[in-house]
Amino acid sequence: MPIKHLNEFVKCLDEQRYFDAHEALEEIWFPRRFEDDEMKLLKGFINAAVSFELQKRSRADASDRVWKNYLKYRPLLDKIDSPYLDRYHFIAKHLKSIKTLSHQ
Repeated sequence: MPIKHLNEFVKCLDEQRYFDAHEALEEIWFPRRFEDDEMKLLKGFINAAVSFELQKRSRADASDRVWKNYLKYRPLLDKIDSPYLDRYHFIAKHLKSIKTLSHQ
């Protein structure tokens, strides 16, 4: 999996371009979506970005529902073995901080 997609995902999050963040991971997730837990974790990250986009569009209820989907996949961080695990942990912490800031 190209690290450039993960980096682009984070960059888009930082710039509050949540739809673009979704797209950055969708490109690598979609063709491999049925493969393994790592791909499910990426699906969770995509859900988090969608949640932020919905929040941005003042659709709080929908945002909360999609955030719960992310939380469903988050425990996979403790189950997968990947060369990108450190980056995944960084992303998970980053998502949590964005979520916290959006509820202040």
